[in-house]
Amino acid sequence: MHSIWTGWWFNPTFWAGFCGWMLAQVTKMICFFVQARKFDFGFLTSTGGMPSAHSALAAALCTSVAIRYGTAEALFAVTLAFAAIVMFDAQSVRRAAGEQARVLNQMLDELFKTHRFSRQRLVELLGHTQIEVLLGMLMGIMVALLVHALALTQGG
Repeated sequence: MHSIWTGWWFNPTFWAGFCGWMLAQVTKMICFFVQARKFDFGFLTSTGGMPSAHSALAAALCTSVAIRYGTAEALFAVTLAFAAIVMFDAQSVRRAAGEQARVLNQMLDELFKTHRFSRQRLVELLGHTQIEVLLGMLMGIMVALLVHALALTQGG
């Protein structure tokens, strides 16, 4: 029996979610490196881009719960609803906020041509396209399956 402070270390659902999120973030960093030929470790904590780390994490948690407890349990329904909300938000609400930031930044660029204003820019890469969400979800599912396969081989 593990304590409340160390139990997470032995919890495959925690590791499925964490690894899904981390793999997606590292994938973004690698894609940026391939394009720009420089490392930007800011991608490890950034939002937006391919694939969706939020979707990967939510899908990994939901898949892990389905593996551990089955799909007839209330916990599965909760994680499925959570994943759906996260993915909907990623591709709609946050994407719209990113588009608004892009338009406001264009307006600021136009204003700078004639007036003096602060040069602070808004973050535009906030949300995801549907394909970014889909690939994040698939990545999360695959990571959860892998984590649970590894946990079984370790006797967990």
